Amino acid sequence: MRKALALFWAVLILWGTLSGLGLAATRTEAVTPHDQLSIDLNKSKVGVMTGSINEQLVREQFGSATVQSYDSTMDAVTALKAGHVEAVVTSYPTAWNVAKNNRDLKLLPDVLQLDDTAIAVQKGNVQLLEQLNAILDELTASGTLEDMERRWLKEDFTPYEPARLEVPQAGKPLRVAVDPTREPFCFKDASGRVAGLDSELAQRLAVQLGRPVEFYDAKFSALIPALQSGKADVVISMMSITEERQKSVNFTIPYYKQKVVILVRTGSGSALPASETGQSAFGEPLFGSISRSFYNNIILENRYLLIIDGLKVTLLITFLSCILGTLLGALVCFMRMSRRRVLKRFAQGYIALLRGTPVLVLLMFIFYVVFASVNINPILVAVIAFALNFAAYASEMFRAAISSVDKGQAEAGIAGGFTGFQTFFYIVLPQAVKQVLPVYKGELISLAKMTSIVGYIAVQDLTKASDIIRSRTFDAFFPLLMVAVLYFLISWLLLLMLEGIERKTDPKRKRKKVL
Repeated sequence: MRKALALFWAVLILWGTLSGLGLAATRTEAVTPHDQLSIDLNKSKVGVMTGSINEQLVREQFGSATVQSYDSTMDAVTALKAGHVEAVVTSYPTAWNVAKNNRDLKLLPDVLQLDDTAIAVQKGNVQLLEQLNAILDELTASGTLEDMERRWLKEDFTPYEPARLEVPQAGKPLRVAVDPTREPFCFKDASGRVAGLDSELAQRLAVQLGRPVEFYDAKFSALIPALQSGKADVVISMMSITEERQKSVNFTIPYYKQKVVILVRTGSGSALPASETGQSAFGEPLFGSISRSFYNNIILENRYLLIIDGLKVTLLITFLSCILGTLLGALVCFMRMSRRRVLKRFAQGYIALLRGTPVLVLLMFIFYVVFASVNINPILVAVIAFALNFAAYASEMFRAAISSVDKGQAEAGIAGGFTGFQTFFYIVLPQAVKQVLPVYKGELISLAKMTSIVGYIAVQDLTKASDIIRSRTFDAFFPLLMVAVLYFLISWLLLLMLEGIERKTDPKRKRKKVL
């Protein structure tokens, strides 16, 4: 067992080490001297997005600061509003939109660093890299990139101006990995399509290459693994060039220079004038008006459709994983209780490995390593991963329940003329089901809530839908509360369903009906 676990982690470490070969210079430029900052971040808790360049930036420039990493910028903003961090370091367009929509937050005038934003390309794909560089040179020379910035990076309330492009519909698609929670660079529009400056850039590249474009949306920290595993051809998602990233991927020439800035709560440091941040347009308390929040997060742009689609995916993964995991768990339980030593040892190893591996690690390992070269639906991968995990726990629940039935009852069944199968099915199983259901309910509810991590492999579930909505409305709380209520309802309905099954399988209840 120890050898199996050691081999599993050795493979992971070796894969990460091999993908980290190579060095190149980091293209960054410090701007504001520390002695001129309007706020001292040393000895402060600073929120950043996991996988972003800002993690390293804060550690290098503010050695005494405590860095708190979050899955998305809006998660960091939520922590800032709740008082868990004193500042959030992020890119200027995102920070400006957040400050514009949250009166209790403000954007400081300091520019910590200027980062080159570029397109990430898989190592070894030199031909595509050269093609993209040539197209970017052309877009820069013609003024197209400058025009795109004018139409997308607006610091007012005027609508975006997307370009109308005739993207080819036939041929090998250009698979573009994006994180659609980074407005105005990349986000989901009212029709559910990926939009923004990065989206338009991807389409322009596809037009020049004569290929259709196919977006692969996932969490930002999962974009480079998607590229390395071959799930995507390029990453175009406001990604800065860093030395660490250049060990794993190649970068094109920069297409945008982004400013890294600081967000704080009102009352900290010196903010930009209200006319520049747009804060004067909002005069609501912390949670905002309920009616306004409801309209912005659910009604506007038919965002309730995102919630409905995400809810369907969450329920689908939960039920399929439950069914497959239960069947697999029964099989593992049979092997675990077998008299054959090989089957028993295999079952013990399976249970130990799956129960000792975090579900997120299992999910990403299966998708980005096991199925790296296979074009497989990520929902199916999620079902497989959760079923494998659920089976490990279900098998032990089944074994404990079966073992709790007195052996004398099985012996009595055999003595009464029943076969071994009949004895198990008619005598042991009903009593085991009664014993296992109370624990099984808790595991199933945990499974439903556990599915919230599937966004790492480009599945748009309930939680991912909430992230997308927050990235558009910049409302830190309402989408979270809405999703929390929905998960509660899911858990409550599952509980009711299993309690109904529990009542119907209760032998005492059946005897009362007969009497």
